[in-house]
Amino acid sequence: MRTHDSVSILIFNTSRQCFVVVKQFRPAVYMCEVERDHPQVFQNQDKESFTSLENPLPAAAGVTYELCAGIVDKPGLSLEEIACEEVLEECGYRVSIADLRRITSYRSGVGLTGSRQTLFYAEVNDQMRTSGGGGQPEEGELIEVVEIPLEESMKFAYDETFPKTMGVIFSFMWFHNNIAPKLPKK
Repeated sequence: MRTHDSVSILIFNTSRQCFVVVKQFRPAVYMCEVERDHPQVFQNQDKESFTSLENPLPAAAGVTYELCAGIVDKPGLSLEEIACEEVLEECGYRVSIADLRRITSYRSGVGLTGSRQTLFYAEVNDQMRTSGGGGQPEEGELIEVVEIPLEESMKFAYDETFPKTMGVIFSFMWFHNNIAPKLPKK
C-alpha cells in the first residue's frame, strides 16, 4: 500500500474570532457506520453478491469535521507551500508561508499507514478570503467550510454528536493553551 504524508492547518479567523474547519463526506467513516448499524451485511464477505440494504444510512453518517488538510504529493513543493495551497483550495483564504506557524508533526493512521502529518497554525481575517473554498470537485472533493466560534470551541471539541478527527480536538486544546491567553480581553 502506498501512502502519503500530509499537512493540516488550524485556521483562526481574527475578524470573526472563530476557527475555520471543513466538513466532508468520508467513505471509510460511512462504511464503519453501515457495519455498526447493519452488521449482517459484512458477515458473509466471501459471497459473490453484496447484500443490499433495505434501509440505507443517510450520507450524513459519513460526514466528519476536520482541519483543512492535504496530502504531500507535489514534488518540489515544501510542506508550507502545500499548506498554503490547501487553505486556499479548501477554505478560500490566501495565506503566505510567513502566515504559517509550525506546531508539530505526528504519526497518523499508525495501525494502517504510519504516515506523518505536520500541523500548522494560521491566522486569517476576512480581507484574506478570496473565494468560498470547497475543495477541488474534479478530485472528488465536496467540502463545506464551517466556522466554530472561539467561545464554543472546547464544547464542540468534546461533543461526540459532532464527528471529528483527533486533529481538531488536539489543535483546539493547543490554541487554548498557547494562543488564547495572549488574545486581548473583551
